[in-house]
Amino acid sequence: MEYITVDAASKKWNMLERRITALCREGRIEGARKKGNQWEIPSAAEKPLDGRTKEFAAQASRIEESAGSALHAFCKKYHKDPADLAFTPYRICPIGAHSDHNLGKITGFAIDKGIHIAYGPKQNGIIEISSLQFPKRAQWYVENTPAVRQNDWADHLRGATIALNKRYPLRTGLCAVIDGELPIGGLSSSAAVIITYLSALCKMNNIRMSEHELIMTALEAENSYVGVNCGKLDQSCEVYCRKDQMLYLDTKDDSFELIPADPSMKPYEIAVFFSGLERSLAGSKFNMRVDEAKSAAYALKAYAGMDYGKFNDTVLRNVPVEVFEKYKDRLPENWRKRAEHWYSEFARVEKGAEAWRRGDIEAYGKLSFESGWSSIYNWETGSDELKTLYEIMCRTDGIYGGRFSGAGFKGCCMALIDPDYEESILAKVENEYLAAFPHLKGKYSAAICHTADGVSL
Repeated sequence: MEYITVDAASKKWNMLERRITALCREGRIEGARKKGNQWEIPSAAEKPLDGRTKEFAAQASRIEESAGSALHAFCKKYHKDPADLAFTPYRICPIGAHSDHNLGKITGFAIDKGIHIAYGPKQNGIIEISSLQFPKRAQWYVENTPAVRQNDWADHLRGATIALNKRYPLRTGLCAVIDGELPIGGLSSSAAVIITYLSALCKMNNIRMSEHELIMTALEAENSYVGVNCGKLDQSCEVYCRKDQMLYLDTKDDSFELIPADPSMKPYEIAVFFSGLERSLAGSKFNMRVDEAKSAAYALKAYAGMDYGKFNDTVLRNVPVEVFEKYKDRLPENWRKRAEHWYSEFARVEKGAEAWRRGDIEAYGKLSFESGWSSIYNWETGSDELKTLYEIMCRTDGIYGGRFSGAGFKGCCMALIDPDYEESILAKVENEYLAAFPHLKGKYSAAICHTADGVSL
């Protein structure tokens, strides 16, 4: 991402430099960051709205409406208005699944639904937080967070508190209410919860993190505390993505490109189909699959006589595909399949980025379907419910492409669809899915979403 100085922004927007600096401090300029004593502003950032205008008031009203449940619950519980609201979007990854933990490439989008937190300060250092999706309020001290997970919904936030406290001394706690706009599972809701919570806790303690620092802090919470060996796909999408652009990210060196939709591209929407079953990665076979992929990397290096290098270097990204093709038949079947998925997914991501760049959403969608197939047969994930949803999507007119969204253990499927077919797609998928799983009536649901900006720091 390219950045400009406050002076350059002043000339670009015809605003006083001191006003722009104040807006940076208030978090009103999306993506602005402080480097040393100077603010840097993304070159693509939009001029902030004047807080006195009707347009600004309307924007604030829309934000408040979408955060309404968390806001209402906070006011009812604490008998006062929150100090602020924070929001992080969910994400989808049409191509690039199950690859970031071995330093692969991904393509992804943030969507216009996500996690909201209404919050206020607690000067005694207590974290007091409730979720509208889970029972029981959670409490701990910012300076004395339980060192091991407590096996409840708030473990992600305890881990985030510890990870942030390692980097910055925390003194101020918060009282908060969290609400998710869509059912749990498959949309990186855990990462979105962590990032939203970190945004609030940072503001309460006057901490300003960079985008990369936020991503790595959130990742540490999941890896080290919750115990999920995920990569940084989810967090990166939720931070870097921008509306009407596709994130093309290399998780090896964190370089990324935001590729806008070509003007010639056919129109599209994002459909999310919830199986009716929630899932937790900590209790799934997710970690086993990651271990099998890394075991394949170790074995391939041994067969080829390659130096193992550092422990974290032994990933499939650092083993040439030619080595895999030469020695894959020596691998145990499970290891071979995991590696087959990783190498083929890497190639699909590169092809997908080029398809998106030239405006060929049908080619991009086809690659997403292929990614879903590989997840089933090479990565060997997916419940019967999700496999059925995937099969229905493959034979439904108007769906460009799609796959499991997330790890594939319960949760949901996502699809890129032609808006002209929206009504028929929703009807067909629901009818066929509930015919196969009638006991999930009332639990299955679908939502139509659109691309959105990532979290505003």
